[in-house]
Amino acid sequence: MSATGQEAAEQRVQAVRRSGRARAFAEAEGVISAVLSDHGVREARARVEAAEAEFGRELCARLQSFQDRYDQAVRDGDVARLTGVCAGKHGRWGRICVLPDGHETSMEEPHWGRTSEGRPIAWVGSAPDDW
Repeated sequence: MSATGQEAAEQRVQAVRRSGRARAFAEAEGVISAVLSDHGVREARARVEAAEAEFGRELCARLQSFQDRYDQAVRDGDVARLTGVCAGKHGRWGRICVLPDGHETSMEEPHWGRTSEGRPIAWVGSAPDDW
């Protein structure tokens, strides 16, 4: 097989792989959407969100100083302070943990921050951003 023939064959293989991946992702997305739209799952999610909001309000007085430091670091562009912040986040929902990195083990605290609407929220663990 010539070099151009090999290149053409490789391009066809790559196209088939891309097509297969696209179909697999579309199928997985459909399954995930079906699961997340289930009444029981929606109900459980609402209970979790309510508990996270209540927990966030309970911790607000004690942890607000971390939010203030985070906000100041963002205003000042303080990269050193921002890199010391916990990596826990739920990006799609506007949650960014403002506690120091490693707080889950050293302070035994959940992730804590504010929602995109500015309400305090606390959460445990790390969930997918699109949950």
